[in-house]
Amino acid sequence: MAVQQQALNSSVLSSASYDDETKELTLEFTSGRSYTYSQVPPEVFEDLVAAPSAGKYFNNFIKDIFR
Repeated sequence: MAVQQQALNSSVLSSASYDDETKELTLEFTSGRSYTYSQVPPEVFEDLVAAPSAGKYFNNFIKDIFR
């Protein structure tokens, strides 16, 4: 399993993990909750990690788009 994990400098998100094989993105929030999103293209993980604001990227490109 090829899992990539990245800490995020965000007031909302603390880290993101991406599994290349299953295309699952797991986000850990600063509240301690974590959610896993299915069928996420690898570019979404890469863009999230590179985004100036991970919280804004999440709200615009992940939340309510992926299950």
